[in-house]
Amino acid sequence: MTRWFEDITLNEAFDLGSHQFSVDEIIDFATEYDPQYFHIDPEAARHSHFGGLVASGWHTVCIGQRKMVDALSAEAERLRALGKEPGVAGPSPGVNAMTFKVPVRPGDTVTFSLTVTSKRRSNSIPGWGVLFNQIAAVNQHGETVYTAELISFSKLRDYTVPTRLRLLQGLAKVPFFGRALSRMT
Repeated sequence: MTRWFEDITLNEAFDLGSHQFSVDEIIDFATEYDPQYFHIDPEAARHSHFGGLVASGWHTVCIGQRKMVDALSAEAERLRALGKEPGVAGPSPGVNAMTFKVPVRPGDTVTFSLTVTSKRRSNSIPGWGVLFNQIAAVNQHGETVYTAELISFSKLRDYTVPTRLRLLQGLAKVPFFGRALSRMT
């Protein structure tokens, strides 16, 4: 998220935008990354249990990831234009769950959203918060095609390093103390 941890509102859907999937795009992606017949061969796919060509789930995930990165970058620019400093997003330590509910077909327009469902201060990384997010993708018929539960980090705006930690950081730079401290970890 490009908002400071303290400014993140829970359960507020953040629109990431939409994407229309074309036959050529579905085939090109699948040929490169997921070459199963129901993703790359329209004729054979007609006889599959999907009843036609469908996008790879990974294709849907990749489009959603790109939409998320672009939307969060645009949000940071919007905040800067308002004279505000955007928050600092951190890496994601993982995905807890991912579900593909309805196949994405050629011509489908899928709309993606990101919602922070809960948050807490990090127990292991001082100055950072942990965000629990849900990304959802819905087609033009209102059907959910994909959801995922993601974890990410967001920097705290008002964090100051505790005195004892600053002292340890300073001592770590002194040769004797630095070696002693590194043996303790």
